[in-house]
Parts: sequence; C-alpha cells; structure tokens
Amino acid sequence: MSPEIDRREEIAPTDQVTRKEMRTVLLSCLIGTAVEWYDFFLYGVAAGIVFNQLYFPSDNPVVGTLLAFATFAVGFVARPIGGLIFGHIGDRVGRKKTLIMTMLIMGVATFLIGLVPTYAGIGVAAPVILIILRVMQGLAVGGEWGGAVLMAVEYAPKNRRGLFGSVPQMGLAIGLIMGTGVFTVLELSLSDSAFLAWGWRIAFMLSALLVFIGLYIRLKVMETPAFRKLEEREEKAAVPAVELFSGKLNRRHIWLGMGARWIEGVAFNTWAVFAIAYGVDTIGVSRQTMLIAVMIAAAVLLVMIPVFGRLSDQFDRRLVYTVGIVVAGVFAVPAFALLDTGKPLWITLAIVVALGVLYPLMYGPEAALFAELFPANVRYTGISFVYQFSGIFASGLTPLILVYLLDKGDGTNLVIGYFLVVALISGVCCMMIRRSDLDRIEAAGESPRPVDHMST
Repeated sequence: MSPEIDRREEIAPTDQVTRKEMRTVLLSCLIGTAVEWYDFFLYGVAAGIVFNQLYFPSDNPVVGTLLAFATFAVGFVARPIGGLIFGHIGDRVGRKKTLIMTMLIMGVATFLIGLVPTYAGIGVAAPVILIILRVMQGLAVGGEWGGAVLMAVEYAPKNRRGLFGSVPQMGLAIGLIMGTGVFTVLELSLSDSAFLAWGWRIAFMLSALLVFIGLYIRLKVMETPAFRKLEEREEKAAVPAVELFSGKLNRRHIWLGMGARWIEGVAFNTWAVFAIAYGVDTIGVSRQTMLIAVMIAAAVLLVMIPVFGRLSDQFDRRLVYTVGIVVAGVFAVPAFALLDTGKPLWITLAIVVALGVLYPLMYGPEAALFAELFPANVRYTGISFVYQFSGIFASGLTPLILVYLLDKGDGTNLVIGYFLVVALISGVCCMMIRRSDLDRIEAAGESPRPVDHMST
C-alpha cells in the first residue's frame, strides 16, 4: 500500500471536513487577510496626504512627506520580526490562536491611529505614538499572512492546494481596493479642511467593525488537521526557528523561496505604489487617474488570483510561477512605454495588464508553493520567514530603489533593467526548487489533510 493511502487512513474522523466547514475556513482566511491589508494600505495612503501635514510639519513639504513615508517603511521592518514571533507561536500553540492574536493587534493599532492627537495638539509625542502603532501593524501583518495561508492550504485536498491557498491571497486585492476606495470617497465627500480635521479618521476607525466581523467568523474555525496531527504525535518543534535552520533542505528552500519572491514584491510595488508617484510627479497626470487605474487593476487582480491558483493545481506549480516571472519581467518594457504616453486610457491598460493580469500568475500559486517547501512542524515559521524577510528588499525598498534609478538613468532604462535582472534571478531560484525536494517532504507524512471527498 502506498504512503499516500497509509496517511489518509491515519487521519481520524475528526479530520473529515464538510463543505460548510470548509467554506467557513476559507471565508475566515479571506476576511482576515482583507482586513489586515486594508489596515496596512490605509496607512500608506494616509502617509502622503495626511500624516505629512498633521504629524510631521515642516517648512519644506518634501521633508514632511519623506518623514511620513519613513514611518510607512517602519512597518516593513517590523513585519519579519512579527513573522518570527508569530511563526514560533503558530508552530507551537496553533494556527487558529495565532491568527486571532494578529487580527486583534492589527485592529486595535489601526483604530488607535484614528484617535492620535496631531502634532499641534501634543507636540513630538504625536509622531512617536504614530510610529509605535505602525510597528504594531507591521508585527501583526508579519504573523497574519503565514497563518492565513496555512489555515487554507492545510485544510485543502492535495489537488486543490493552489486554489485554496489563493483565497487568502485575494485579501491583498480587497484590502487595496478598500484602502484606496475609502479615502477616495471621503476626499470627494468632504471639504479639504473637514477631511484633514476629522474625515480621514473615519477610515481608520472603520477597522474596528471589520475586525469584529473577522473575529466572529475566525472563532468558528477549528485548528488545521496538520497541526492537530502534530499534537497527537507529539512532534511539535521545541524551537521552530532552530529546527528550521538546522535542516539542509530547509535552508535551501529559505534562500530559493526568498529569491523566487523577489520579483513578485518588485512587481506589486512598482505598479501599485511607484507607478502612482511616477505618473503624478514625472508624467504629470492627475492623482485621481492613477488611483482609478490601480483600483481597476486591483478588481481584475481579485478575479485572476484564484484562476491562476487553480491552474497551479493542474500544472507544475513552479512552472506557473516561473511563467509569471518571465512575462512580468518582459512586460515592463511596453508597460513603461504606455505610461510615458501620458494618456489615461493607455496608462490604465498598462497597470491593469501588469498588476491585474500578469502579477497574479505569481501571487495566485505563491501560497501553496511556499507552504509545500517546509514540513508541518516548522511550516508557519518557514513561510513567514521567507515571505516577510524577502519583503524588506522585494517590497519595502523597491519604491526607493526605483526613484533612485529613475533619477540616475536616461528615462526608465535603468528601472526596466533592474526589473529584468530581478526577474532573471527569481526565475532561476524558482526552477532550482527541485520537484524531488517537494516529493520528499510529502512522502515524509508531514502534511496531513482532510479526506478526498472535499475535492468532489
């Protein structure tokens, strides 16, 4: 009898999951990540239009904006720390309890940001409090992604891990739409003075309602079958991070995973963050044009993420991801040419194709691809480390690097060159993840899952 069948027969009846329970699991993952990303992106939007004026006043508006965006970057530095902290808790205590903690921390931090007095009210204490709350946001996001991904993937039948893992990934698109959308509505509904005085705070305080809904659903979800099996067998790692780095195969997958993710982070932050500043400051189009283009792209992204997640179940997951790397890299050339026309239609087309159609070729399969890199007892720590530490150079530094290259180069030539070099490195790393490595992890019996009736 094959190891595959043996493991299915080991799974207790309590691991069998009904369709209703599975829908609850996926809904909790989707709402949780959507709320987390809404809160995280909300700060990014506010940094450039509110915080620079109310919390970092300066005679030079550029200095105020730079200081505000510096606090935005602090969140990216805090994320890998959160990944290690909550990765440890998730591998020791459980995925569900950890996800409840991260949602509470994020919700409280975001709500409190909406209550912080301005610099005019309490002086230097205002930006200090803002930075502390931003660090709390970063810590929470650092732990949320890995847990939400594992909650979906570890419940999934083997032949649907890509599809189920793509569901929490959809929260990125929803959070981006909500974060930019709420601010856009408030800006259009209120006068400039009212928006700066109190209107922007509404967006942050709405987080409390979203967190309440997310917690209500998340509390209904049972612990994942994989973690329950670890508890039954008493196979939990004593110190997950130590065990993670002590294994040669684990170390290999950490480096290859971080390399494979590099272009994914660059692509997202190029088209969702840098492109807005490039369009407004360099090309001279309106901020509304760029925001609308990104929102349309985010809506398309929301639809395409599960499509490519499912496609990765039907084909080699590494192949789908690598195809996404190649087309994302190559499309940078015509995409910037379209942006440089300055015409709203062509600008929107470029961002929609790059962010909405090509980017999800990587982001859709990513959750399952990374989850399959590590055994269950260090999986939360492993995927959190890969995703969050790579986020420092792949995501957090990308806008700064691109601005520097734009200033030093002839037009966007250096920017496109950077895009292509990163794509090449990521493509090589992705294909170096040997299929045999993943088979060894699977054959070790470390990925318990529900019985196959869920796949029918």
